[in-house]
Amino acid sequence: MELAAEPVVYQKLLPWEPSLELEEEEEEEETSEMLVPNPWRHQDSSRNKAGGLPGTWARVVAALLLLAVGCSLAVRQLQNQGSSTGSLGSVAPPPGRHSHSSGVYHHGAIISPAATCSHLGRELLVAGGNVVDAGVGAALCLAVVHPHATGLGAMFWGLFHNSSSGNSTALTSGPAQTLAPGLGLPTALPTLHLLHARFGRLPWPRLLVGPTTLAQEGFLVDTPLARALVARGTEGLCPLLCHADGTPLGAGARATNPQLAAVLRRAAFAPTSDLAGDALLSLLAGDLGLEVPSAGPRPALEPAQQLPVPQGILFTTPSPSAGPELLALLEAALHSGVPIPDPCPPFLQTAVSPGSSALAAVDSSGSVLLLTSSLNCSFGSAHLSPSTGVLLSNLVAKSTASAWACPLILRGSLDDTEADVLGLVASGTPDVARAMTHTILRHLAAGPPTQAQHQHQGQQEPTQHPSTCGQGTLLQVAAHAEHAHVSSVPHDCCPFQGF
Repeated sequence: MELAAEPVVYQKLLPWEPSLELEEEEEEEETSEMLVPNPWRHQDSSRNKAGGLPGTWARVVAALLLLAVGCSLAVRQLQNQGSSTGSLGSVAPPPGRHSHSSGVYHHGAIISPAATCSHLGRELLVAGGNVVDAGVGAALCLAVVHPHATGLGAMFWGLFHNSSSGNSTALTSGPAQTLAPGLGLPTALPTLHLLHARFGRLPWPRLLVGPTTLAQEGFLVDTPLARALVARGTEGLCPLLCHADGTPLGAGARATNPQLAAVLRRAAFAPTSDLAGDALLSLLAGDLGLEVPSAGPRPALEPAQQLPVPQGILFTTPSPSAGPELLALLEAALHSGVPIPDPCPPFLQTAVSPGSSALAAVDSSGSVLLLTSSLNCSFGSAHLSPSTGVLLSNLVAKSTASAWACPLILRGSLDDTEADVLGLVASGTPDVARAMTHTILRHLAAGPPTQAQHQHQGQQEPTQHPSTCGQGTLLQVAAHAEHAHVSSVPHDCCPFQGF
């Protein structure tokens, strides 16, 4: 793929099909003989006999050779992907092309807690999707492979900045509602469907192909999930995440969730956001012996909260998220002139299993999507619905949405369509918001980048701070100098991919 110097224009890239090239070659040779028969089309067995068309065996041998070469390349690619850790997708540039440091891309990128989901998001970008397609697809993927932190039973908050219009829009799941005492009403499907219906580009069913396949055919338990299982125990989580003897699945073990795959297949054909949620609610109500709730989830898209600063304008999600509190904290710090406090005092350095998840997607034109979700504690209520494979959120735990929902976007100027855009989103303990405050204050104090910094941007990463609180993570994306940048704190905690 050639790297474009001008602003990104997404286009749909079709998968390579050998039959297309073969048809072109056959037209040049003025013959209609197929090199590789279509398995879905009836074939005349007489055409495959040894006494058939001259050169048939030669063509078959050539096809087998091409197939062997293709398989060899595919195996090598899988080996390269499997050997990489942390930041994925960083390869040596072809001769004659300039190189970038890890996490810098010409077109777009996505970062999430799971390598599988970052890869899926990149595939959606390459297929012609935008940052909303990539982010929603990755969020649905995380709902499958990270049930300890998110899922279809989780609440979602999001922040989308549209570089074309300059507008920032907040995504909210609506007020928390109970399906049963202590069990939260699931809002993920209608919330993500609403976001995609408004701003997505690819068809909605396309976004569910990858997550459905993972749930049906299986996924490998990664280190974060394995650690959460050890910390939490398996009570209520078997047989989904357990061996036959009841012990928790370890890292590298394969897990499947066919019931969840069936729910995702039904949701793929839902024409509206309400029906997307109904595909799950009816089954959950049957499991619990309840009637389907008359009032379902009420997700909404609304203008983001704003705070003008000398360097541009800050955007975040509205109440009841922690967004307004975050803006108030930033405003007070900017006007006080006092030194920036330590974001992680010693009493906050506690290791807890996270009950929330975050991801971010960015393109080089400045469009950004930040998504954060929560089950309110690790594995939520630990109530596994047998008909759906979904874990419901825990509304008994002493935590609220303000503990985790505070995505933040800084745009350099509303009037300048090429202004830099910075996005921050955190997950983990409630006090991770302090680390986010510290990071944005450091960024604002540094001022706009100089021309020398523009020239060397490919050799340095965006604003970072060396530590966060507990097991929390801070994801950062930026659009700068017609490139997309991704990074995280702690460094390499979350895999990213781009192109």
